[in-house]
Amino acid sequence: MLATPGTLPPASQDARWAYETKQDGQRVVVSLTGDGDVVLRARSGEEITGAYPELRELGAVLGPLPAVLDGEILALDEQGRADFQLLQPRMGLAHAPGRAARRAAEAPVHLVLFDLMHLGSHSLLRLPYAQRRLQLEDLELTGPHWSTPAALVGHGEQALRATREHGLEGLVCKRLDSVYEPGVRSRSWIKIRNLRSEDVVVGGWLPGKGRLTGLPGAVLVGQRAGERLRYIGNVGTGWSEPERAELAVLLAALTAESCPFDPVPAVPRARWVLPRLVGEVRYSTRTRAGLLRQPSWLRLRPDLAPEESSAELPDTPP
Repeated sequence: MLATPGTLPPASQDARWAYETKQDGQRVVVSLTGDGDVVLRARSGEEITGAYPELRELGAVLGPLPAVLDGEILALDEQGRADFQLLQPRMGLAHAPGRAARRAAEAPVHLVLFDLMHLGSHSLLRLPYAQRRLQLEDLELTGPHWSTPAALVGHGEQALRATREHGLEGLVCKRLDSVYEPGVRSRSWIKIRNLRSEDVVVGGWLPGKGRLTGLPGAVLVGQRAGERLRYIGNVGTGWSEPERAELAVLLAALTAESCPFDPVPAVPRARWVLPRLVGEVRYSTRTRAGLLRQPSWLRLRPDLAPEESSAELPDTPP
């Protein structure tokens, strides 16, 4: 069951919803077979059990009682927050047991469980969310590499504010009376992603393809770190057609032979410009190297000088 992007439910309906932290990891269906084994499957249906050997112990915690659960596999940073970049090296190791075991020893993952679809010989799919959660919590699935965080009923505004204050990805709102709809992107589950915005300097661009031929397909952006302009990613969405055409004119007037970023990013087909355009972008999070994740363009900032776009970036360049 998938969530639909949206906003908080109306205040008048707040008590009809539960709120869970939106996690930045790999969604997984967990099957406890009842014989001590566990099977993990990704959203695609691919079995990924081999990629996460530290989760095999979960197979024995309910003894002979089989169950099918919904959850998300996370890699946690030093602050205990989910970091998708840390998880990526683990995701392709389902058929590489030796490498998976070494990774598990160096940086084990954590499985967050948030729903229960089958228990014993019974399907719980048609039960309301509130009843499924109660049965899930009764299982007391808390261990060295897995947990069942509580869901908050009501108080949606406070819950969303807390995710922002703690730098978390967002919030998932779930109707207490909603049934489980496998494979459906349902309005009974609403996801709210926390987005940030910052000012950036344009230092280059990438030519567009297809209908964007002759126009910029993306701009390469950076921020000041001391005396240097550090590359923090490329932005390819957020413009209307007239805005993209206007941007093409501005970029053509600023053509430069050399790259303004230090160090020079490895971006094939890049065209460089003098770093004089300042824009505002929206993004979800940053990678550990300081790159923007899921950035989109908001607007030009002609009121700002390039020197005003600065940030504290990691010592290790992207």
